[in-house]
Amino acid sequence: MNGAESLVHTLLKSGVDTCFTNPGTSEMHFVAALDRIPGMKCVLGLFEGVVTGAADGYGRVTGKPAATLLHCGPGLANGLANLHNARRAGSPIVNIVGDQATYHRPLDAPLTADTESWARGVSSWVRTAMDVRTVGQDAAAAVQASHAVPGQIASLILPSDVSWNEGGIVGDVLPLPRTPLVDQFAIEQAARILRQGGSGNGLILGHAGLTQEGLALAYRISAATGCRLIAQGANGKLSRGYGRAIVERVPYVVDQAVAAMAGLRSLVVCGTFKPVTFFAYPNKPQSPIPHDTDIHVMARAEQDVLEALARLADVLHAPKIDVPYHGDKLPIGHGKLTSASVAATVASLMPEGAIVSDESVSFGRDFAAYSQAAEPHEWLSVTGGAIGQGIPVSIGAAIGAPGRRVINLQADGSAMYTVQGLWTQARENLDITTVILSNRKYQILIGELANVGANPGRTALDMFDLGNPDLNWTQMARSMGVEAASTDSTEGFADLLQSSLHKRGPFLIELMI
Repeated sequence: MNGAESLVHTLLKSGVDTCFTNPGTSEMHFVAALDRIPGMKCVLGLFEGVVTGAADGYGRVTGKPAATLLHCGPGLANGLANLHNARRAGSPIVNIVGDQATYHRPLDAPLTADTESWARGVSSWVRTAMDVRTVGQDAAAAVQASHAVPGQIASLILPSDVSWNEGGIVGDVLPLPRTPLVDQFAIEQAARILRQGGSGNGLILGHAGLTQEGLALAYRISAATGCRLIAQGANGKLSRGYGRAIVERVPYVVDQAVAAMAGLRSLVVCGTFKPVTFFAYPNKPQSPIPHDTDIHVMARAEQDVLEALARLADVLHAPKIDVPYHGDKLPIGHGKLTSASVAATVASLMPEGAIVSDESVSFGRDFAAYSQAAEPHEWLSVTGGAIGQGIPVSIGAAIGAPGRRVINLQADGSAMYTVQGLWTQARENLDITTVILSNRKYQILIGELANVGANPGRTALDMFDLGNPDLNWTQMARSMGVEAASTDSTEGFADLLQSSLHKRGPFLIELMI
């Protein structure tokens, strides 16, 4: 057994059965092992950013790691942006990064790089396998590390000679890391704060606190104390729809965020951090939370958030109650394509159990508000702000949750970063509806010019223009095997969306907004 074979056997034994791949020469023995050893689903991406983004989406919906196969340091570098998003989302991922043979590295061949240093910026665990006899043990340790709450990225660098040498040993499955519990004093303090303030108090939730189970506990706490339930503007996975508690998301625009958070006297933090503005702006606050708000960190992201919420509910003697129905489902939108009409249409038509991969950027800032009365669904956001995530995350979500429809709300500019992912959707025949919001400009950057007080001229505005020449999304999608259509009306969108939700395989809708 060579090192690559021991690696594959160990991954499978440890519960990793999906590998998103973009292999190169240094990984050929790993590729051959994946071919010889049954059990691993291998999904090809035509760019490493697709691979890492897909692993992120898979981790978000399944709660377990997929592996990635990346070609040396530069291949890892191509995937760093979506690994950055995955780290912010708390997604478990095991990266297998090929590398030069140990004895070839000193010659500084063209692909030689400081791969470990590049990996550390997005990884909680990094190791280079240096001995064929310990590759399996290294892989088991990587899987173990990836399971640390809320989910971590582990990067195992695999020199080619360690992969091809004989003498590999399958590693033993390692126990899952223990999740630290929250100190009882922190729970008691949170209860004391929330009892006193009513709507002047907030409970901000992250990670497990935003799951269906976490929101049910949070609703009990809110009903007993009157506190506001809050979430960051972007979250790895947020349960929404009928039967889930309404959670206020911190707005992206700083002035709107400040207005929304005004009046908070105390904030209990559970599984996340104090909200901050996305960027610094001249003469504007760095956090939307009032400067005199009392901040109490009850639970950190790496602690057992659900257990802490359950104990808090018990300390408050909060009765077990169902979340009430939030009102009638919105009617399908009509007329001109607007943020509101598109949001209402998606909310009205999405099926139960849908997964939304949201990279709608500026056009979609109102989308979440319309979805609370929709069928129960999960909302996946761009957590780290690195664009090019929406299409790849939809791939991983569809593979991780077969039978559930994935809807990718996708801005056109950021879609061009990982447009190759449409090819993977077609190759795997994934149930994904991609909605391209085609305004032919980087609209968010036009807004940022105003936020920082800049006075743009023609040169600046030309750098945000995607209309010279226009992108033709239906042609691009069809060229990669995805059925596609375009419309400039809400009625047309409703017809296309409804049709796509009742057929197998991927479909792309270009909205001319």
